[in-house]
Formats: sequence, structure tokens, C-alpha cells
Amino acid sequence: MKQSILKSALLTAFVLPVFLWDLCAQQYKVVTSVESIVSSGLGRSRIVNAQEERDYREFTSLQTEEDNTRNKSDRGEIRIKEFEETKLLNFFNLGGIRFQNIAANDAVISSMINDMVSAGWELVFVTSAVESDGGKEDGQGIFITRYIFRK
Repeated sequence: MKQSILKSALLTAFVLPVFLWDLCAQQYKVVTSVESIVSSGLGRSRIVNAQEERDYREFTSLQTEEDNTRNKSDRGEIRIKEFEETKLLNFFNLGGIRFQNIAANDAVISSMINDMVSAGWELVFVTSAVESDGGKEDGQGIFITRYIFRK
């Protein structure tokens, strides 16, 4: 009985820290798809995946009642020079909405997700938004989706 308790205690002493380390060592990655909803197929659609990291603290200032000095971070230091850019098809062409393009984009995005999962990432959140074409004078519109992965 004592030997069994001792074995359990030793096992717990070695396994628990590894488990806790795994919980603390999580990292997240955001991959974004931007799909054009500009009529006539004039927009650009892409999956964008940053290959560099940034520390948000370098570009953050604390605003208080006593000190509300504007954030003077250099925008150039925020920009990423190394990123993957995967071409997607636009939702529209001259004939209108192209369901084949949507299906093709789904296949490419699925491939990207499957590749990330096989590399050890877990898809944990998906969020999307749209800025739609405001009519004849607008000519703008995107459908943006952020895929948030955890490792």
C-alpha cells in the first residue's frame, strides 16, 4: 500500500509540472483571409500569415488623466516585411457572384487550416466581419476572417 502511494506521489511529482508547463507555454497565432466583394472582380483576395513576431508592449502607451500624451510609436517598426501571402479568388467577376470562386477559396482555406493543424496548431476561434460595397459610388468591399490558432 505504501509503495503504491509512493509511486503515485512520484508520478504526480513528475507529471504535474510537465502538464502545468504545457498550460503556461501556450502560444497563439492569427491568420487572416481577406476576400474582395467588389463587383466586376476588381478587388484582391488573399490569406495573410505573418512570419515575424511583434511585442505589442513596444507600441503601447498608458493614458491617464494626468498624462494623456499621444502614443508616439513609429508605425514603420510595426510593419511586417516577412509574411506569407496566398492568393484567393474574388467573390465577383463581370457576370456577378461566382460560386466556383467561393468553393475554390474554401478549398484553399481548408488546406491552410489542415496544414496548420498537422504542424501542431489547434484552431480555437474564428471571427469574421464585412465592409460591404456601399453602392455605385463606393466600389469598396471586403469580407475578412481571422483564424486564431493555439499551440
